[in-house]
Amino acid sequence: MTDRPYDLVLFGATGFTGGLTAEYLARHAPADLRWAIAGRNSDRLATVRQRLAGIRPELAELPLLTADSTDSVRLHELAGQTRVLASTVGPYLRYGEPLVAACAAAGTDYLDLTGEPEFVDTMYLRYHAEAVRTGARLVHCCGFDSIPHDLGVYYTVRQLPDDLPITVDGIVRAGGRVSGGTLASALTALSRQRSSTQAARERRKLERRPDGRKARAVPTPPRRLAGFWLLPLPTIDGQIVARSARALTAYGPEFTYHHYAGVRRLPVAVAGAAGAAGLVGLAQLPPARRLLEARLAPGAGPSEQERARGWFRVRFVATAGAQKLVTEVSGGDPGYAETAKMLAEAAMCAALDELPVGGGQLTPAVAFGEPLLNRLQAAGITFRTVESN
Repeated sequence: MTDRPYDLVLFGATGFTGGLTAEYLARHAPADLRWAIAGRNSDRLATVRQRLAGIRPELAELPLLTADSTDSVRLHELAGQTRVLASTVGPYLRYGEPLVAACAAAGTDYLDLTGEPEFVDTMYLRYHAEAVRTGARLVHCCGFDSIPHDLGVYYTVRQLPDDLPITVDGIVRAGGRVSGGTLASALTALSRQRSSTQAARERRKLERRPDGRKARAVPTPPRRLAGFWLLPLPTIDGQIVARSARALTAYGPEFTYHHYAGVRRLPVAVAGAAGAAGLVGLAQLPPARRLLEARLAPGAGPSEQERARGWFRVRFVATAGAQKLVTEVSGGDPGYAETAKMLAEAAMCAALDELPVGGGQLTPAVAFGEPLLNRLQAAGITFRTVESN
């Protein structure tokens, strides 16, 4: 694909998170990276480019590509122009499929920020086989959902023996605002639980499981561990971790993952559980869902000062036989700044690094592995071993 004019195209650069991703690329992309920004409004793209030129003057000539997320013909043209296409345009159930289809057909690596299980499963059912044929990597969940968890477990299990059963508890703590896009995606997913369950069931019928090995993410009741009250998190992260474990033998012959939110005080844990249950209920009511989405619309976000106060820590407590290992992944604002960093680094990894050959729908750990882990560490996201015995 060296004859294509671009190495990387960022689709959705006029949105809030898309703009942060473009700014990150402006600061950190190598000078010889051939990249462009894309969106549906040429005037807004020009405004973003002007902002990027303030970071790096030569970006005043950065190419601008116009395309609407519903225009399949134009999206196929766009996918055919680049080796890697990263999208921040969500909710992905509403807007994402035409671009996935275009990339799968063109053999173009596709990355996004979705956390919507139904979208990921549906894209697997419809486009995985085509992407295998063309060599396109379809890599969803390249932001806070689910890179810290997927790469964090990858970092952890490589320090454990691969011939013993491995159990990992992931404990998430974070501070910062939820993005409008994340809220819209969550509400959409919660309102479509029946169709999401059906898509997952159809995927299980089709997806090949590893021979002689088991890997699963298991929901468990709330419990107490390592000074925290643990609340099960029904996010896509556990599914992504389990898929990585099925694909990579380093996760051992039998791998089990539990995914939690960690809360120190019991009253906070009770309030959090009640709030989550209330959100699930409100998501079933279209007027309430529209009202919630309007309060934090996609495309809007916190100030730079507010983002500077954001943080996240994900601790992994792992056992393999008699060995216990505790690791941690940590960084800054999860909903915006670090999500933009993760997507940008994953996209540059796809465009520039030597990676395993293979296409189809892949998890971040399977698609990018060690090269992305190295990039994230160099970019300031901390992966460390806390305890080993």
